[in-house]
Amino acid sequence: MDEDNDSACFNSSLMDMDYFSNLEDIDVTADGSPVLRFLICLVYSVVCAAGLVGNLLVLFFIRVKHERRKSRVNFFVLNLAVTDLQFVLTLPFWAVDTALDFSWPFGDAMCRIILSVTVMNMYASVFFLTAMSVTRYWSLASALKNRTGHHCCSAKLTCVIIWTLATVATAPTTIFSTVSNVTGEKLCLLRFPGGQYWLAVYHIQKILVGFVLPMSIVSISYLMLLRFVRNRSMKTSNPKRRSQVTKSITIVVLSFFLCWMPNQAITLWSVLVKLNVANWDSAYYIVHTYVFPLTVCLAHTNSCLNPIIYSLMRKEFRNKLKGLVHRG
Repeated sequence: MDEDNDSACFNSSLMDMDYFSNLEDIDVTADGSPVLRFLICLVYSVVCAAGLVGNLLVLFFIRVKHERRKSRVNFFVLNLAVTDLQFVLTLPFWAVDTALDFSWPFGDAMCRIILSVTVMNMYASVFFLTAMSVTRYWSLASALKNRTGHHCCSAKLTCVIIWTLATVATAPTTIFSTVSNVTGEKLCLLRFPGGQYWLAVYHIQKILVGFVLPMSIVSISYLMLLRFVRNRSMKTSNPKRRSQVTKSITIVVLSFFLCWMPNQAITLWSVLVKLNVANWDSAYYIVHTYVFPLTVCLAHTNSCLNPIIYSLMRKEFRNKLKGLVHRG
């Protein structure tokens, strides 16, 4: 009897492995429970509402209230708010997709557009966070040497480069995203000509370009910043102000790291499975089916709220927000 049960379990496992090996993208929740889907839809709805209000306020304060001035960091926050505002507009589509048990009802063109905007936001967000960290160090390091530079022009050029890099990095998503019929369900996913191998390469690119490399640059920038602050006496600047700005950027970067790390870790696990380095087993299935969607929610939440977190850490933004509320 035990041998029969073992044989049945083994056969079932083989069927599951064969099912997933035939999918171009195995990063699709295969058996999401109604409770999990409801939770994801709720998170998407809340993040969408908060992201719309928060990012519009950031755009209002920076653009309309002329808070951009010549600050490169403010210019990066402005662009960060723009890309995140675009992203929150995609969340209703993903919420509907989740509510329908991950069955895409909007057609192939919208699949390509929405998936591309989602991925581009991830790249653009981390690139702008990286630029903000490097800029903070460069601003402090150049203060003693009285280097004013052409900050606005430099910021604009940097933003053009960042948007270009994000577009190039998103190109595989735009080219290979499509609606595929899997076991009678229409799923919005990636279909690479080489199947699992190229999908693994695609995820490796996301991990390295969208997480590991930027976080390395950010970490080095902050280590250099801490060393600079300790070794130099910035008599011409306000130490309290400098501490507040540094703290705000640190919170943004740490929130990005903590929110994206679980998603990137599971993505790395899926890469190892695709390359047959790790086995597809029940542990992977459980984590990927029930934990991975929650890590996506966590990552999306951080991506939307970056400008809000950064802006609310700054006294001038808080004062203007209080003034706006009081006038209302």
